[in-house]
Amino acid sequence: MLSLTIVVLVTVAAGLIVWANDKRHTRYGTGLPAGVAVVVGAVSWIIFIAAGFGYQPGLTWIPWVLPMALGTVAAIGTVIYLGRIREGHDTQRLTQALKL
Repeated sequence: MLSLTIVVLVTVAAGLIVWANDKRHTRYGTGLPAGVAVVVGAVSWIIFIAAGFGYQPGLTWIPWVLPMALGTVAAIGTVIYLGRIREGHDTQRLTQALKL
């Protein structure tokens, strides 16, 4: 359980860092990248532990490192995708409002 706690804390921090470094971070909430990172990290940790990687000599690093990396990548992907989509929708709505 210690490894899950560390995975959750690191992925929350990574999600918040990703949010802070995004230039379009006003388009979505603060907790979105962190939440996505935690969900991906925790679910992948559960999958890796259930698959038995946590107790194999030489493979113990997989449930420690891989969920953190996957969570960070998921947060970055969410920010890139959602930032562009939301910016496009906001620009379209603003253009429609200004045409009135």
